[in-house]
Amino acid sequence: MSSRKNYLFTSESVSEGHPDKVCDRISDSIVDLMLKHMPEARIALETLATTNRVVLAGEVRGPEAVGHDQMIEAARMSIKDIGYEQEGFDWRKARIECLVHAQSADIAVGVDAAGNKDEGAGDQGIMFGYACRETDELMPAPIQLSHKILKAMADARHSGKSKELLPDAKSQVTLQYENGKPVRATKIVVSTQHIDGIDQRDIRAIVRPYIEASIPAGWMCPEDGLFVNPTGRFVIGGPDGDTGLTGRKIIVDTYGGAAPHGGGAFSGKDPTKVDRSAAYMARYLAKNVVAAGLSERCTIQISYAIGVADPMSFYVDLHGTGRIDEAKLEKALPEMVSLKPRGIREHLKLNRPIYARTSAYGHFGRAPEKDGGFSWEATDLVGQLKSLA
Repeated sequence: MSSRKNYLFTSESVSEGHPDKVCDRISDSIVDLMLKHMPEARIALETLATTNRVVLAGEVRGPEAVGHDQMIEAARMSIKDIGYEQEGFDWRKARIECLVHAQSADIAVGVDAAGNKDEGAGDQGIMFGYACRETDELMPAPIQLSHKILKAMADARHSGKSKELLPDAKSQVTLQYENGKPVRATKIVVSTQHIDGIDQRDIRAIVRPYIEASIPAGWMCPEDGLFVNPTGRFVIGGPDGDTGLTGRKIIVDTYGGAAPHGGGAFSGKDPTKVDRSAAYMARYLAKNVVAAGLSERCTIQISYAIGVADPMSFYVDLHGTGRIDEAKLEKALPEMVSLKPRGIREHLKLNRPIYARTSAYGHFGRAPEKDGGFSWEATDLVGQLKSLA
């Protein structure tokens, strides 16, 4: 986030019915299906969706119980759960093709543990985690509010309260920062797919209460700063309106642009892929640092090489808000929690079917769940971190 004190900052979110999010959901549903049968399964699965057509591709090493037919059924049920029963995209009628094949033996040799060799990272790459005090969830406020608006609309659609709303939607929130802290919204944009036969004014009236309920008291933007369906009509949506692909909404999935991103997508990947698991660990550590009161903001970077267990580097930045030396954290945090791929998976208990739920409304800023979902949002290191200071 900016080092300036007074500025505007914008983040966007997209709903579970957005074409790319449909693909993320399908890919993660198949990850869950495989991990349910085989916790050590290896999955790298991509989805493409367009008008009444879905293509699954990628490589896996999974349970015999999950073949092409089971993957296709998981994809179909994901589309149903999202709510697509439209002429151009219907869970009952969509043609789903599965081109998934076995994992490359070359990758398996490099990543698998063998003899004295620990499990290596599933790929090279850099991963970032971030936390700040702008919200109770220790997330940047613009992305958290953008998610909250769309989640409220989705809940109303699923419950039948707002039957006029259809699955595809986007939001965008611009906040005014004063003295480095968010104080109000200046612009809010919501575009939502809707049933035919209602106009822009109707949609504005339907959507407005969900926006107002999601924005903190006194933060609502001026009337001329509220844009609902600015094109005027949004009936054709989802993969029928625009082709979707897994992994295209990585900024929506993380911090809304308020923090760096290493470039790797999360969905469709098992937790040996550090694109996913190390990003979760980096968020976990950054959140605990902020929750412990050691800083107002914290960015953490971890890097890996494929097939190598130990990180190439570990970096902490407290953005000038720290109450502890960053070098001390860079030494202490890896001693508290193993940053090897196996250590990350075991500490956060990631080999579980907990990923479909992450595919929309953000991988971060969510509450830890009893079955292990969002385990990386726990703040159980706070006691140890406070003792460091």
